[in-house]
Amino acid sequence: MNRWIQLAAAVMAMIMISNLQYAWTLFVRPLQEATGWKLSDIQWGFTLFIIFETWIMPIEGWMIDRMGPRVFLSIAGVLCGIGWTALGTIETLTQLYVYYAIAGVGAAFVYSGAIATALKWFPDKRGLASGLITAGFGSGSALFIPLIAWLIENESYRTAFYYTGIVQGLIILLAAQWLKNPPADWMAGRSGASSLSAAVRRNSQQMTTPEMLRTPHFYWLYAMFVMMATGGLLVTAHAGPLAKEWGFSLTVLTAALALDRLSNGGGRIFWGWVSDRIGREKTMAIAFIAQAGSLLFLLEVGRLSGVLFAAGLVLTYFTWGPIFALFPSITGDYFGSRNATSNYSFMYSAKGVASIIGGGLAAMLAERFGGWSAALYGSAALALVAGLMALALRAAPLPGKTEKEPVATAQTA
Repeated sequence: MNRWIQLAAAVMAMIMISNLQYAWTLFVRPLQEATGWKLSDIQWGFTLFIIFETWIMPIEGWMIDRMGPRVFLSIAGVLCGIGWTALGTIETLTQLYVYYAIAGVGAAFVYSGAIATALKWFPDKRGLASGLITAGFGSGSALFIPLIAWLIENESYRTAFYYTGIVQGLIILLAAQWLKNPPADWMAGRSGASSLSAAVRRNSQQMTTPEMLRTPHFYWLYAMFVMMATGGLLVTAHAGPLAKEWGFSLTVLTAALALDRLSNGGGRIFWGWVSDRIGREKTMAIAFIAQAGSLLFLLEVGRLSGVLFAAGLVLTYFTWGPIFALFPSITGDYFGSRNATSNYSFMYSAKGVASIIGGGLAAMLAERFGGWSAALYGSAALALVAGLMALALRAAPLPGKTEKEPVATAQTA
């Protein structure tokens, strides 16, 4: 099957799980008003969703490497549909946590299966393919946000959960039928191995997940991922409460969310494309340091007007979204594509760690200090450190299976 058709199916599946994360903030205020629950209690549900979306991936990533993505994405369609739709029926916090976690498991299956398409079918365009697929996740909710906002305002948040949950589940089931792993004798080199950029460092070794976990490179990258994921997840979970605190209307919030979702997806494609040309580490350093500046802009300038609030969100997501194109790409480059789904599943669990900081803990900080300054300043500092770590990583040799085993580099800087 043509690999571009599979890429399109993977993008469609990712679009359908986008609401689960990026439209959530629209539901926070209605849930508070309907139930009287504290912000931090509600946002621990968001943290649980991210944890189940990320920490289950190492298990099913290993299975996708061996069994293919079709069956797992089919299961995902059922889980996402049931979990998100059932959120429209909740009466207790326990129900919120359970149903949102079910949706998180489904999202994990979709994410792993879709990323496998980029890492396995597109070694020659790994940054661009990862960017396109994750852009579906980052921007997909822009298609739904105006509808969700309208349904919440004119019907109820329960109705919004019902309609979007059913549609999303069915389309994931359909997209799943187009996906599979490449055959054992398939070689991307026939599409032009010479097109590989000399700026991208690629390891000639194919590492299993246990071998990857024995390298210091994995933990260095993991720490960078946690630091960079924190700020964007904070803004994703709390954009609604931020807008409320700074006095912006639902109309302003809806417009800002639609724009920033587009910048989120566009940033993934752009920075993934850039990384194919100048190298992953250099791209990471530029984007991560820019993320620190964007978070400071949002905090210091974004509160001044609705236009500046939207601009702050756009800049934040344009420089944050790239992590979801750059980290799968560099995982494939450093540790090989043979076990790429399993390897990246472990790397992606860093997002779950970051969600604890950016979700529930950030809400508790805001409640404790009466504002978002501490959380946003801290997130900006973490992004800056991650950018500096990327520069140090560029100077380090590629990982090897053992200390004595030489590492061949397919492409060198």
